[in-house]
Amino acid sequence: MKFLNMHLFKYIPFFTLIGSFLLLCNTSCQSQQQTTKKKQQQSYLIQDHLKDSQKTPTNNPIKNSKMDSKNNIEYWRKKLTPEEYYILREKGTERPFTGKLNKVYDSGEYTCKGCGQLLFESTAKFDSGSGWPSFDAAIPKSITYIKDRSHGMARTEIVCSNCQGHLGHVFDDGPRETTGKRYCVNSLSLNFFSNKE
Repeated sequence: MKFLNMHLFKYIPFFTLIGSFLLLCNTSCQSQQQTTKKKQQQSYLIQDHLKDSQKTPTNNPIKNSKMDSKNNIEYWRKKLTPEEYYILREKGTERPFTGKLNKVYDSGEYTCKGCGQLLFESTAKFDSGSGWPSFDAAIPKSITYIKDRSHGMARTEIVCSNCQGHLGHVFDDGPRETTGKRYCVNSLSLNFFSNKE
């Protein structure tokens, strides 16, 4: 009997190791199951969001299904000129006083060059003297605002809420009698449709 007990003591570290391994495997499996469950929940939330967004009509001439390619380089390179691609997709800036829409003050609407979403009304346009088209207000929900700390400055980037095309920046030095905002926009990121016939 003593021999049997001593013999069993030899295997205690082995059994402890096996037990620890099984416990670790069980914990890992539970963690993986929780991660999978979270991913499924996130997937359902995204699908619900997409269903809701498809129910909401937009004034966008490009159908929502096509906007799946908004980050597709090949799609945008075919759709845009090299200069437009630089502005809208690479967050570039055109030189001041060179944009075709800088001095346009006709009545009409300004839309996103990338997707056609309505962004600004001509009634919001003013001459800021900055060399870029400037507006004191945007169409509600047409713009997404992003903190921009590039070039050692703290600014607010503005992008189209539909295709995420870069438009420019918004500043707090606009007309005080209206909104106090100045949406400083690249001409190349816009289309203008005149109300004149």
